[in-house]
Amino acid sequence: MRLATFNLLHGRSLTDGLVDPDRLTAAVTALDADVLALQEVDRDQSRSGKLDLTAIAARALDASEHRFAAAVVGTPGEQFRPLTHDDDGHGEPCYGVGLVTRHRVHTWQVTRLRPAPVRSPVYVPGPGGGLILLHDEPRVLLAAVLDTPHGRLTVAATHLSFVPGWNAHQLRQSVRALRTLPAPRILLGDLNLPAGAARLLTGWRPLGRRPTYPAGQPRVQLDHILADRHGLDQLPPVTAVHTPLSAISDHRPLLVDLG
Repeated sequence: MRLATFNLLHGRSLTDGLVDPDRLTAAVTALDADVLALQEVDRDQSRSGKLDLTAIAARALDASEHRFAAAVVGTPGEQFRPLTHDDDGHGEPCYGVGLVTRHRVHTWQVTRLRPAPVRSPVYVPGPGGGLILLHDEPRVLLAAVLDTPHGRLTVAATHLSFVPGWNAHQLRQSVRALRTLPAPRILLGDLNLPAGAARLLTGWRPLGRRPTYPAGQPRVQLDHILADRHGLDQLPPVTAVHTPLSAISDHRPLLVDLG
């Protein structure tokens, strides 16, 4: 079974700045993942051609189950509003996370994570960039309980805050939410935290230790696949870890093979 997490940068290529559905399809197909967690996912956004990126990823993997969970309605960095209930903003431009799997989903669960209450300095690359103060956005944790050949398994996708300290708070919230679901449990996503901090904050075991950001010459691991130590003995052993360079995004995907 192959697990993967990938921050899509809404499907954009750093080479030409475009979002091409064929290029996205090829990038996801190359991952050949049985469970794929996606972050920075658009649906019905003008900047990404009003595409449903999660649905494209599901078709690319010939996956039987997929779901998108919106963190905000609107466009991050421009104008957006938080969701106040379990509605996913259908019919409006949305941004959030996705979860795609080839296994049957027994149940889905969405947990909403509040944004940091203060603005935080963020470095923006490129002309006119530099350190700017940004308001944080709401985040979301999307979990699924799967029926797999290895038994029942809980997997979850998330993308945590860029605000130091607040992302740690959200990670603890995520762990508490996942502990209500069956073991073994695996959290996949861009946690905006380095590997050591993610391990210490959760006590969960990293299944893959590789730098993933920035994509060209990765120096830090922001993208993680963590397994709860409760039920860890029920998982197959890790047989391989990969971080292939992709034609899209400023992150590399993280792939973990269990065999």
